[in-house]
Amino acid sequence: MNKQKISLISLGCPKNQVDAELMLAKLAQHGYEITGEAQNADLIIVNTCGFIDSAKAEAIEAILSACELKKEGTVQAVLVTGCLAERYREQILDEIPEVDGVVGIGANADIVNICKSLLSKTSVCSFPDKACLPLEGDRVITTPKHFAYLKIADGCSNCCTYCAIPAIRGKFRSRTVESILDEAKTLGKNGVKEIVLIAQDVTKYGIDLTGKLMLSELLKELCKVDGIEWIRLLYCYPDALTDELLDTIANEDKICNYIDLPLQHADSRILKKMNRTGSEEELLALIKKIREKIPDVVIRTTLIAGFPGETEENFEVLSRFVEEARFDRLGCFAYSPEEGTAAAKMPDQLDEETKNHRCELIMQQQYEIFESIQKEKIGKTYRVLVDGYNENDMLYYGRTYMDCAEIDSVVILSTEEELLPGQFVDAKVIGVDDCDLVAEVLSDGRC
Repeated sequence: MNKQKISLISLGCPKNQVDAELMLAKLAQHGYEITGEAQNADLIIVNTCGFIDSAKAEAIEAILSACELKKEGTVQAVLVTGCLAERYREQILDEIPEVDGVVGIGANADIVNICKSLLSKTSVCSFPDKACLPLEGDRVITTPKHFAYLKIADGCSNCCTYCAIPAIRGKFRSRTVESILDEAKTLGKNGVKEIVLIAQDVTKYGIDLTGKLMLSELLKELCKVDGIEWIRLLYCYPDALTDELLDTIANEDKICNYIDLPLQHADSRILKKMNRTGSEEELLALIKKIREKIPDVVIRTTLIAGFPGETEENFEVLSRFVEEARFDRLGCFAYSPEEGTAAAKMPDQLDEETKNHRCELIMQQQYEIFESIQKEKIGKTYRVLVDGYNENDMLYYGRTYMDCAEIDSVVILSTEEELLPGQFVDAKVIGVDDCDLVAEVLSDGRC
């Protein structure tokens, strides 16, 4: 008897990707065949993101495409999971009746029975408590074999006024140190060289377990795990970036000197409206301290332009802040009002043209800063983790500690030698190609 085939399409952030990997492992363990070819599947799962408008649009397009395959006859059922499903629930079934099941994130633990019901022609609509979402277990790793995401917590209790995550994912909850270490050891044994620790706010790790911040303690234990050579953090919030944590990052060789610090704005008035702390002066002082403690640190941030009530003066503060801070990596997004959030109900909402224009101005500023920073690297030698080979350009590519996979730029590698994904090499930067570095692998550069 042929195995029933399931195809899972996962959208959005790495946290959602880990949820998908946990579901895939459960399904595979119960005899289902996992396929990347949706058109040949018996059941398609669309694991959605529902964070901002563009993510919602992508999710709806993926759902409609899956329903079209069902209409053509091969696919028997379509299941919608993830954040969009958690957020809009029965509304998805009402507006897209071709869908056979919609389940919230808490239902992931029961994914096998849900799929069994759908393949038996029984529709499913289930929304257990968000806290039922599994945070650990066997996974089918969907990243390249040499790096993997490791979720250390889920949910968020920061309650920024623009963000729907607390409503979608629930309160912040951490995994135990022991469970994280066990997973890291398994990843190391399976050839993973780089782990990327993820949570909505990794700096708050452990606060719900012990009443104190435990990320520094966790990192020191992870650095002892065999096989793992790089540990990267996504995302660090400024109010919990303690001196202890900065010292741990600086002193532990395995921890990448890479801090993703989503600041969102620099004007104190706008930050207060966002339910965030700080001011331009305070944030510049924090960035200065980070760079003093970790001299070769790379700082990445995200900003929001056009928040409700943002005046020209507020925007000028943000623009000046970007110029003075000289972030190594920066992404700016036009404010998107999210249903159910406090910011969406605020007066003085800006028009789309103004928001987008301000966003473009910030990104143009950053492009010039980034271009200058990249050119400063010419002539320097870096340790590079090889990611793969581009068949079209016939070139190897990889990343330094300064670049997070699937987010940042890459290093284009010039070499006559054969390289393997997951291999470390020393390479000297010889140029810049748009945003990417071009580097020559040193003859004795294999690590």
